[in-house]
Amino acid sequence: MKREVDLANLPPLTAAQKAELAALSVLPDSQIDHSDISPLMDEFWKQAARNLFYKPTKQAITVRVDADVLMWLKGHGKDYQTRINAILRQAMLRSL
Repeated sequence: MKREVDLANLPPLTAAQKAELAALSVLPDSQIDHSDISPLMDEFWKQAARNLFYKPTKQAITVRVDADVLMWLKGHGKDYQTRINAILRQAMLRSL
């Protein structure tokens, strides 16, 4: 299931939410109760994985490639479009 949130049109806060935010805003950080949040130890970060469930959405595009490049891609079997995406992703990550 995919949900989109329109950040420019969020539902209004309830009176209780507004009151809670107002009370927190006047407290120094040292007085805010974080006891319900367990601390993250070094062991957690050693096993952490970034974007474990991230799956980018695909967009249909039209792109022109040289005939020999397309033949080479198709020559490695079906799913040549997936290979094109993988090659472009590698180039993108290298440039970052």
